Amino acid sequence: MSETAIRPRLVGPTPIERLGKAAPLLLAPVLALAGLVAVGDPSVWLTLTVAGLAMGLMIFIMASGLTVVFGLMDVINFGHGAFVSVGAFVGFTVLAWLSGWTQNPAVMLNLAAVFLAILASMAVTGALGLAFERVIVKPVYGHHLKQILVTMGGLIVAQQLIHVVWGPDAIHVARPPSLQGSFIVGEAAIEKYRMLAVAIGLVLFVAMRHVLRATKLGLLVRAGVENGEMVEALGYRINRLFLLVFMAGSALAGLGGIMWGLYQETITAHMGSEIMVLVFVVVIIGGLGSIEGCFIGALLVGLLSNYMAFLAPKVALVSTIALMVGVLMWRPQGLYPVVKAK
Repeated sequence: MSETAIRPRLVGPTPIERLGKAAPLLLAPVLALAGLVAVGDPSVWLTLTVAGLAMGLMIFIMASGLTVVFGLMDVINFGHGAFVSVGAFVGFTVLAWLSGWTQNPAVMLNLAAVFLAILASMAVTGALGLAFERVIVKPVYGHHLKQILVTMGGLIVAQQLIHVVWGPDAIHVARPPSLQGSFIVGEAAIEKYRMLAVAIGLVLFVAMRHVLRATKLGLLVRAGVENGEMVEALGYRINRLFLLVFMAGSALAGLGGIMWGLYQETITAHMGSEIMVLVFVVVIIGGLGSIEGCFIGALLVGLLSNYMAFLAPKVALVSTIALMVGVLMWRPQGLYPVVKAK
């Protein structure tokens, strides 16, 4: 018998399985096309689409940290919103210190000020994440109800501390001159800041996907998701990996906080808890622990929210919840769930 005859045949995914895996990738383009048909005016549609992408990618920045923490550590962290708020206020403080740069019309000075504000927000929230994990989260590993209670308590304490440091009133955050206003594409007005938000969100997604798929750290994270005991048996300190991931997730929340504050141009102590509704919707739609699913879910939420706000403002309030229900009826575990080994 020939070697060819006895060689086992490799059975790959069937066409139906490949189609099922690729189907979520079509959701955002299909939604954008449906938005074009519903809106009718291409220039208005382009403006709404860019706004939706910017909104969605800023939500993705905040949601990505939460979904990675849940995917690896199995921690339901309602205190994630606290890091969003703290990041916004720290970024505002840095921008106020650099008022000479933010009020200067030079583009490079404006971008440098925003970049330093982002670094400061991520550094502070990352450090707070370390303390939060050690003091509040670590004692309740494996107990979801206790996690919800103690992290919600941490969120409330953080909001009160923001009142003590920065005061209880809402604060206006002015964008640097080079990020104000819009530029015209055809007949559509595209806000400059939204394009910056889109660029940062896309860069972050590509970077996170590369780290998780093509680096040793990413391999350990994904292995920890599948089987933490095996990673520990191979000589790696899984607790340190947990801590690093939690700090990274907190830093991403801080980044999202300053980006969202500049987007809304107003920050409050409660802004983190308010945006957490959309963050959790995105995490659930994407599949708990999935970066790719979180990215697609954020785009869907951002686009749908902006289209519905234009077409039917009253319906826009429930459109994201309806989107989540529809996705879960189709895929109960989300678009790309992370399946853990039993």
